[in-house]
Amino acid sequence: MPDEHKIAIRVRDVSITFPTEDGPVTAVKNVSFDIRENEFFGIVGESGSGKSTVCRAITRLLPDRAEVTGEITVHAQKMLEMDLDRLRDIRGNGISMIFQNPSSHLNPLMTIGDQISETARFHYKRNREELNELAVSTLKDVRFSNPEGQVNAYPHQLSGGMKQRAMIGAALACDSKIIIADEPTTALDVTVQAEVLDLLIKLRRERGLTIIIISHDLGVISQLCDRIAVMKDGELIEQGPTEEVILSPKEDYTRTLIASRPEAIKLHNSAWKGEPTESGNPVLAVNRASIYFGGQGRNAVVKAVEDVSFDVMRGDIVGVVGESGSGKSTIVRAMINLNTLSSGEILYDGRDVRNFKGAERVNFLRKVQMIFQHPQESLDPRFSIEQCIMEPLKLHKIVPKDRIASRVRELMEMVELSPDLLTRRPRDISGGQAQRVCIARALAMEPEVIIADEITSALDVTIQAQILRLLTRLKEQMGLTIVFVTHDLDVVRTFCNRVVVMQIGKLIETGTPQQIFEASSHDYTRRLVAAIPHLPQGLSQSETA
Repeated sequence: MPDEHKIAIRVRDVSITFPTEDGPVTAVKNVSFDIRENEFFGIVGESGSGKSTVCRAITRLLPDRAEVTGEITVHAQKMLEMDLDRLRDIRGNGISMIFQNPSSHLNPLMTIGDQISETARFHYKRNREELNELAVSTLKDVRFSNPEGQVNAYPHQLSGGMKQRAMIGAALACDSKIIIADEPTTALDVTVQAEVLDLLIKLRRERGLTIIIISHDLGVISQLCDRIAVMKDGELIEQGPTEEVILSPKEDYTRTLIASRPEAIKLHNSAWKGEPTESGNPVLAVNRASIYFGGQGRNAVVKAVEDVSFDVMRGDIVGVVGESGSGKSTIVRAMINLNTLSSGEILYDGRDVRNFKGAERVNFLRKVQMIFQHPQESLDPRFSIEQCIMEPLKLHKIVPKDRIASRVRELMEMVELSPDLLTRRPRDISGGQAQRVCIARALAMEPEVIIADEITSALDVTIQAQILRLLTRLKEQMGLTIVFVTHDLDVVRTFCNRVVVMQIGKLIETGTPQQIFEASSHDYTRRLVAAIPHLPQGLSQSETA
């Protein structure tokens, strides 16, 4: 073990229990680890593994009803026994936390500058001019392009990556030496993710920081961390140097996490060759499509999509990729008329989708189904799971009334969900289960085409792998055509047989995954590919199969 004075954080035999109506639930069980000064320490595991809970216990940010036992020290100071005055002094001054979703943690009524300097105002009692100078300096440190101007911006005026940088700035404003980053890159594009990770590496080096990063993405963890702890069901099951854990995992669960990475999994069986269709008529054709918002014609405020053309051939899986703001979701929503074209056309089986009226429109919307990014927001919270799947069957009279209940169970079986879930509400199931319910509801319409908009972006890597395997199996069994929108290029390389790359509303290039990932003709695409986080080299195929 390291010398005592080298340890920044010590966690010893920590257990965390929450009371519920059905009795106490233990979220963390006898977890122990040490984090050295100036170390990058990663905690990895699926949702519900307890990784965020144990880190919130370090900073005493758990609700009062949580019962925490064991010992936690920060620079040899006992956090669990500390009075509130001393705890307030350490928070911000000594240890700070960066939360997962900056949009939920930034005050929409305060400027970014005020939010960054708020902790310094509390701890140092500085005047307004000094606080503004601190905020501008901090924005420079976290690589804002125009800190003097952006210091007065509000959160809604910033991109997701800039909001995350602002959160990092707020954590650094009082010169904290320990930073806990809870899933700081989960919802970010691959290039923005790379920028945030580079920023954390730079800040650690320049400021001598100790950083804990919580993630379910082993690729991110392996790029940053000196050592890794793996958690499952509230227990720490394995820890050690990064390469040792990644290249020679001791536990089956760790091997499962590694094998669930898109670069490691095999989705396709012999029925799915992965070769794009080159002949025949496209099932969907996007021809010189433009979508403008906030004005008329080419004087519009926002040109979300401009002069985009590509085909979706029957039976293909087409990946549409690009950063946030690239227009990828905007164009696929126009495929089902959720967005209105300003010019150009989108054809379904040779007919303009805007021309479908009445019964033809209903039939078109049955044949082309969309699955949205956030499943919990797509399901009516008042409905049971059974009612959520049953609703389209009743509305469109797809099967006779006496067959509806059995058809719902068939659909549940198709998406590999237990019928025991049918009586539950959406809030009572996991994100992965909710996404499967949305897939089942789409399949209830007996579609030809499924448009999946970022449906795996917020899922754990093991759940993501399950969803991709499920979609591949359904595609093979039902002959589906899939349009898959994502910013995760590793998923596209594994799952799709044709790729469409977009940037700032324009189509950059199209091609097979091999053409895009190995022989791209465009600098932007090469930059996207270069930003993909990878595990250390050395894993054999037998280890990841």
